[in-house]
Amino acid sequence: MKARVLFGVIGFVAVLLALYVFPAIVLEIAVAVLCLFATYEVIGTTRLVHNRLELLLCLLVSVGLAVGHFSVLPLDLQDVVQGLIFVLLVGSFAIELKFHDSMNVSQVSWGFFGALIVPYLMLSLVRIFQMDFQPVGQTDFHVGQFIVLLPLLAAWGADTCALFAGMFFGKHKLAPVVSPKKTVEGAVGGVVGGAVLVLLAVLVMNALMGLDMPIWAALVLGGAGAVLGEIGDLSFSIIKRQTGIKDYGHIFPGHGGVLDRFDSVLFVAPFAEILFRIIW
Repeated sequence: MKARVLFGVIGFVAVLLALYVFPAIVLEIAVAVLCLFATYEVIGTTRLVHNRLELLLCLLVSVGLAVGHFSVLPLDLQDVVQGLIFVLLVGSFAIELKFHDSMNVSQVSWGFFGALIVPYLMLSLVRIFQMDFQPVGQTDFHVGQFIVLLPLLAAWGADTCALFAGMFFGKHKLAPVVSPKKTVEGAVGGVVGGAVLVLLAVLVMNALMGLDMPIWAALVLGGAGAVLGEIGDLSFSIIKRQTGIKDYGHIFPGHGGVLDRFDSVLFVAPFAEILFRIIW
């Protein structure tokens, strides 16, 4: 528990430094590293892709997708995505043809999931961070540096609220096979807590930075984000259960791997990105 709390504090400080002190490329590289680990965890640690050449191709595509988001590079993201889809498609089936005796075609499907879907969802955080539709007062900050905290708050804040609500009021199991400790009461507490936390954060941002985010949008992001985060958590728990692993990794002391910590964020961040593009 001490390691978990200590790492949480260190991680929080690191996020603040990356958002408000260091150049944007630092955060973009950090998320790229998270994408690399997430791809390896979901298809490598689980052995869903066990052909080494296919695994290497998937890792390279994942990194390429992240690099395509770097603001310092004159790249069109749509062109990058289309190019990587083509490379992965041709490369994966070429590898499948070469190793068809030992490589099941399902590895190609999981390769696409791990190399493209997972990192693209994670990179929603970068795309939100890069949003620059509104200046923040007379400062050098842009609005993306602040609203990127909202999906993290919706995911992790709701998870914390669900934990305590489950501890005090939990009686009915939510998904006893997939995640025995989760309860219906905890999930409800997470939705309510997530909505309240995001609402409070938005009220502060509206007052101090003139964000002008509608109250309904804050409640939708907090409440729906909590539900989506729960679905993300359970979804990646199913993969762990069915592949016989306890944790995706050990990169975060007390937390596990990248996907053990960011599984809920993968579902919340894209929703937040879509919501932000609708209201602004």
